[in-house]
Amino acid sequence: MTFRRTVLVVALLNLGFFAVDFVVALTIGSVSLFADSVDFLEDASINLLIFAASAWSMRRQSHVGSVLAFVILVPAVATIIAAVQKILNPVAPEIVPLSLTAAGALAINLTCALLLVRHRNLTGSMARAAWLSARNDALANVAIIAGAVATLWVHTGWVDIAIGIAIGLLNADAARAVWRAARDERLGRRSARP
Repeated sequence: MTFRRTVLVVALLNLGFFAVDFVVALTIGSVSLFADSVDFLEDASINLLIFAASAWSMRRQSHVGSVLAFVILVPAVATIIAAVQKILNPVAPEIVPLSLTAAGALAINLTCALLLVRHRNLTGSMARAAWLSARNDALANVAIIAGAVATLWVHTGWVDIAIGIAIGLLNADAARAVWRAARDERLGRRSARP
């Protein structure tokens, strides 16, 4: 499957699971699932933008990479806001819906990561953004499941809050990596000009 077609499939998978993740997150009051749901929406947006931009010139694609970095940063900011609100009332989320939703999200994200793994070494910020988003999401889902198990013993919302913040920081780091890749693309093209 071509890179362009792969990102379209990944976008549709992410968009489909966003609604499930978001509704469960709001219902049980989970910061980590909220972070994950916003991340699903962000991934769908990123991959749809990559799908459209992959038909554009390389010069225009390098500018899209900068936009993608900001799109990746949105879930980090939303998560920090949700975490601050949850800190005021750190009630533990319901474990069973949290675990089941995170397991479903992990299955979707692993599928996306497996689809993108063969394209991860393509040059350019767009391929880097697609791969980092899928990989980070799978890691986040493993952390959410581990947090649900930990919450069984500690009975506090602080585990969920900490994992939500960690997911936000992971997204912020991915945004930084994509921004640098986009900057390097632009600088490389400028230096290659006579």
